[in-house]
Amino acid sequence: MTTDYITIPGVTNDHVTIAPQTLNIAVPTCIQTITPDKNGYVPPGTCNALYDYYPSFAAALVFSIFFGILTIAHISQAAFFKTKFCWVIIMASIWETISFVARTISTRNQQNVWIELISDLFVLLAPLWVNAFAYMLLARMVHFYLPTHSIFSIPASVLAIAFVTLDFVSFVIQIVGGSYAGPTAPMAQQLKGVHIYMGGIGLQQFFIFIFLGLGVKFHREMLWLERMGGVKEGWKRLLFTLYASLGFITIRIFFRLIEFSGGKTSSNPLPYHEVYFYVLEAVPMCFAILCYNITHPGTLLKGVRLPTIRSLVFKKKAGGKPRGVENGAEMASKYVEIGEEEASVHVELEGKDPREGRRSFREKFGLW
Repeated sequence: MTTDYITIPGVTNDHVTIAPQTLNIAVPTCIQTITPDKNGYVPPGTCNALYDYYPSFAAALVFSIFFGILTIAHISQAAFFKTKFCWVIIMASIWETISFVARTISTRNQQNVWIELISDLFVLLAPLWVNAFAYMLLARMVHFYLPTHSIFSIPASVLAIAFVTLDFVSFVIQIVGGSYAGPTAPMAQQLKGVHIYMGGIGLQQFFIFIFLGLGVKFHREMLWLERMGGVKEGWKRLLFTLYASLGFITIRIFFRLIEFSGGKTSSNPLPYHEVYFYVLEAVPMCFAILCYNITHPGTLLKGVRLPTIRSLVFKKKAGGKPRGVENGAEMASKYVEIGEEEASVHVELEGKDPREGRRSFREKFGLW
């Protein structure tokens, strides 16, 4: 402990005279009494201890290589399939790579707080890029596969912008919390940062649950269209890939919520054993990104471009709709083409109600 002295000047006027006051403030200081080993390690709880365990150099290096390979693969696939929006998942891979490269360096420089802080911030925030990519991907699937180009009457472009904006809000909250909770910050500040960060990831998971509701709605619509015939291929594989990726992120979010809510007590083993970090943080995020390498959107969504919000607004004001955007009643009055080798039959779907059109279609072609 050190003592700081602060002098408050006195006040003298016609009504009162207050003499100057000197305040003594005890300030906790960190005095290192244990000599760090060759990697800078000191026991947890002692001065300048950045880790609550002895971090593994080999594990950090292995995951640096894994995420580096995923990054190179995503850049190559995005270039080959010409999918510009895949820059988002590339950013997720890059941030994870930066985090684990910094962690690898930090295991050999455990007295350098800045390297450890960089590693922590990037690993805490990288999953938000994967979330944003999932939101953008579903919006493009809605535009590509559904004739109405919308879900719950929400145009695909609006869907993408809305959820990416919500993701950004969560990002800001988490980065504020993560920056407050540095390992050398005062305990009160660390607790405040952890609570802010927990609020951010809780909000992130809440948005994921809402988003999954839209995904289920899309799923049901596609199953109906599939029964009708004429659906573009690959939607199910791509949707299950999206489900899997968000599932891995959810595992990671619940791990962080349990870890931080339990505090650093003997009853909470998560902060004190590095294996939990790799099994419940690094591995799920590796798979969350790998999912999109295995089923790359560019193999199925070819030439998909979402209409801009500006085009939607201006065409609505002009009394029209963006190109290719129709509602169910308009679709029901149009013609459906069924091709069989060299012959094609055109049948007009009767009635303005889409359900009537569906029944008419089934009756005429024996699809019941």
